[in-house]
Amino acid sequence: MSVQLKNKQQKGKTMKDKQTKNNRTFSTTTVSLAAPVLALLLAAVFSARADGDARAPSVPANLQVPDGNKVEFHAYAVGVQIYTWSGSNWVFKAPEAVLYASAGYDGEVAIHYAGPTWESNSGSKVVGAKIASAIVDPTAIPWLLLRASSAEGPGIFADTSYVQRVNTVGGIAPAGAGTSIGQEARVPYSAEYYFYRDTAP
Repeated sequence: MSVQLKNKQQKGKTMKDKQTKNNRTFSTTTVSLAAPVLALLLAAVFSARADGDARAPSVPANLQVPDGNKVEFHAYAVGVQIYTWSGSNWVFKAPEAVLYASAGYDGEVAIHYAGPTWESNSGSKVVGAKIASAIVDPTAIPWLLLRASSAEGPGIFADTSYVQRVNTVGGIAPAGAGTSIGQEARVPYSAEYYFYRDTAP
């Protein structure tokens, strides 16, 4: 794991609600709406938790996991989204993050890297393939639904069927142009990841 990522871990407790990169602060925008109107909007955009799974997050309909899958594990990630300058735009390269057991970034349980891959401290590993995305906050990277293209054990990710990335903060590519081809930008982000397993016999 890189020195930069270790430094990000130490700062994880302060990155939950907002992240600063190059003196630019990413934060969510609160919109005040009358309660009935807000309820209707949320009902239209966010689907109910599928299959009676109380641990599953409320997400846009296109990010809902199919029935027959239940939340197996939920983790909180803090790290960076890595981009490279192509000469005309920033191209996403890979994530680099640490996953924790609690919202306070306590109890390191796994790492997240290119693939996208999640690897637990116990050695289990899951590689995901993106199915759908939704921009919930324009100042943050999209929420995602991924299907597990491979999963191996032993450990928490051994039987993963789907992964959701939700409640993202920061992580979007720099707004300004790069100065040289191949230049790398490491943009701080945080997110929550939900890992599902197939409950069919």
